[in-house]
Amino acid sequence: MKVIEGKALQVSDAIIACQLDGQGGLIPIEDKDVIHCERPCWLHLNYTHKQSAEWLSSTPLIPDSVRDALAGDSLRPRVSRLGDGFMITLRSVNLNSDSRPDQLVAIRVFINDKLIVSTRRRKVYAVDEVLSELQNGNGPVDGGSWLVELCDVLTDHASEFIEDLQDKIIELEDALMDQSVPARGELALLRKQLIVMRRYMAPQRDVYARLASEKLGWMDDSERRRMQEIADRLGRGLDDLDASVARTAVLADEIASVMAEAMNRRTYTMSLLAMIFLPTTFLTGLFGVNLGGIPGGGSRYGFAIFCLMLVLLVGGVALWLHKRKWL
Repeated sequence: MKVIEGKALQVSDAIIACQLDGQGGLIPIEDKDVIHCERPCWLHLNYTHKQSAEWLSSTPLIPDSVRDALAGDSLRPRVSRLGDGFMITLRSVNLNSDSRPDQLVAIRVFINDKLIVSTRRRKVYAVDEVLSELQNGNGPVDGGSWLVELCDVLTDHASEFIEDLQDKIIELEDALMDQSVPARGELALLRKQLIVMRRYMAPQRDVYARLASEKLGWMDDSERRRMQEIADRLGRGLDDLDASVARTAVLADEIASVMAEAMNRRTYTMSLLAMIFLPTTFLTGLFGVNLGGIPGGGSRYGFAIFCLMLVLLVGGVALWLHKRKWL
């Protein structure tokens, strides 16, 4: 296939439909165009849209083996080589306003030297950044540089989110130094985010390393070196995630220790109070019986003397506890 008719790439609900111009820009695709395949065409689709789904299921431009993958069946990051191209599934930090960043979004890409077809359901902001670079005339010039640029932006977003998680851990550690315990569920959410990122970014790092090792005509050595650098950068992010998971485990132990210490202090205080008032409780119980012969029962000053005696007794017990350094 050396020529593609423009109408074969026309999808009415496509998000992006263009051809790279080889100089960092893009060329819109028209119905009457006859596209020579020296430079790849790029279609970006939402596979839940009707026309896009029909195009994916019927177009002869993509292999049958990738139709289901492009339509959203694959979830974990993976790469498969198909002749002179790849079928790639990647994960991106979710920057949509109605979702948490750890609810990662998937982007699926079929790419060869002539055609790039990328699909998604939820918006992937990395694609918008690549498109913006193309619109400004300083974007990728071919399929290899397009793939490197996309992976680079995805890794930037992941690295920024990992840094944000580390900043939250530092804030929790500083607060704990001041004996301030985080709100219920805050640490659990943080650990969940770390684990989710670790689960998906580890295979994604392997995808980048695989892409860097494959030798294809439309990826030169400099692009493979850049892809390996991206894989190494994501690998450092994974090391940070592992360290952060360990730090949250220490935080959880420290929070449990602080809460146990606070409970012990309260229990100790209650025990001292009980010890202080135990003699007075005994005396009030003894003098409260309704029997004859109670000392002072016939004296008008008996109750006042008894109260004064209780105050002196409480003060004496408290002084004794203070001297023993219990209070």
